[in-house]
Amino acid sequence: MAEDFNTRVIREFRENEGRVGPPFEGAPMILVHHRGRRTGTEHVAPLVFQQVGEAFAVFASKAGAPTHPEWYANLLASPDTTAEVGAEHRGAEVAVRARELHGEERDTVWEEQKRRSPGFADYEAKAAPRVIPVLLLEPR
Repeated sequence: MAEDFNTRVIREFRENEGRVGPPFEGAPMILVHHRGRRTGTEHVAPLVFQQVGEAFAVFASKAGAPTHPEWYANLLASPDTTAEVGAEHRGAEVAVRARELHGEERDTVWEEQKRRSPGFADYEAKAAPRVIPVLLLEPR
């Protein structure tokens, strides 16, 4: 059976101290652990992140889909979790608490992400009228 996309990215991340190839080559990556809010099953989501102080901003873009990704709802339901941080941190695992950003705080981080990675502007246009949530994973 062929590896699915996320499984391949997770394997590549773990084998290369947080570095992955296309389509995320060169992007800061994080593996966010989360529990299914209905099943309790542990999942791992490979995501692009933005460093915000000591915290990590992640974006529930789902590549511009009309609905939020499952990991977003799972983190809102159980915000205390762990994350494996990318190459800049040598694949270290950290305990984090997720919190959703709103208003000016969200907009500042979101605009910076679009500046750093213009593909996120494409996701925003494609997802409209859905507003893409931004979560901050704060070390605890």
